[in-house]
Amino acid sequence: MSPTLHAPTQTTADTWRIGDTVLHSRFLLGTAGHPSPQALQDAIVASGSQVLTLGLKRTLAVPGGSGDNGFVQTIRDTARAQGAHLLPNTAGCRSAREAIALAHMARELLGTHWVKLEVVGDEQTLQPDPFELVDAARQLVADGFEVLPYCTDDLVSAQRLIDAGCRILMPWAAPIGSGLGLLNPWALRTLRARLPGITLIVDAGLGAPSHATAAMELGMDAVLLNSAVSHATDPVRMARAFRHAVTAGREGFRAGLMPTSDVAVATTPVGGQPFVLL
Repeated sequence: MSPTLHAPTQTTADTWRIGDTVLHSRFLLGTAGHPSPQALQDAIVASGSQVLTLGLKRTLAVPGGSGDNGFVQTIRDTARAQGAHLLPNTAGCRSAREAIALAHMARELLGTHWVKLEVVGDEQTLQPDPFELVDAARQLVADGFEVLPYCTDDLVSAQRLIDAGCRILMPWAAPIGSGLGLLNPWALRTLRARLPGITLIVDAGLGAPSHATAAMELGMDAVLLNSAVSHATDPVRMARAFRHAVTAGREGFRAGLMPTSDVAVATTPVGGQPFVLL
C-alpha cells in the first residue's frame, strides 16, 4: 500500500523557503553547458527561476588555474538583474574534505552560505557517496552553511542527513544527465510521506517537462535541472516549458489528485435509476 500524502498548509501565494529566504518559483535552474552566455541569460529569464546553481570546482579548485574566466561574473550579473539567488555546488568532489574546502571558497567568493553539497561515490552513475556526504554535511552545518545535499532516494540515508542538520534534501529522480525521469516514484512518495517537515527538491535525471510535473504531483517542494534545458534545441523555449510544467504539477498536487483504481469506475453512477438529459 502506498503511503498517504498530506499536502502542507499553504499561503495564498504558495511560497516556500530556503533558510530565511522566501521564494515563489519552484523551478531551480543549473547554469552549465548552455550554447552561449546570451542563450543562458535568455533561458534564465524564461524559466522565472529565483535560484541558479553554479559549479565552481574548475574555477576554484584547479591548482595553478588562472581563476575566473568571466563566467562567474556573468552569472552573478544575471542573477542580480533577475533578483535571483546563487546556489554554488560542489559538483565533481570525491571526498568530504574536498567538498568542505570548496564550499568555504564558494562562500568567500559569492558571499552566500548556501551550498548544494555533492560528493560523488561512483564514476559511472555519479551516485552520491552516502558516507562522505553525511560527514561533509555535518561539518558544513556546524560551520554555518545552509546545506542542500544531493542524495539518492534512500529513506535511511535521507534520515542520516537530517540527523546531521540538513533541513533540505535533494533526492535524485535518476542519474545526473540521464533524462530518464522518475525511476522510482514509490521511493520519492515514501520520502514525502515520511519526512513531512523537510523541504524536498528533486534533482537530476529530469529530461522532459512531464517529468517535472510528475515530481511536483508527488508533493515535492521544487525541482532542479540543467541538461534538459541547456541541451535542448531551443533552450529558451524548453526553460519556459519546464516553468509551466512545474506550476501545473504543483497546482495538481494542491488541488488533490483523484485516487487511482485497478478497475473501471463509472463517471456518472445512476444507482440503477433511469434518467433523461433535457
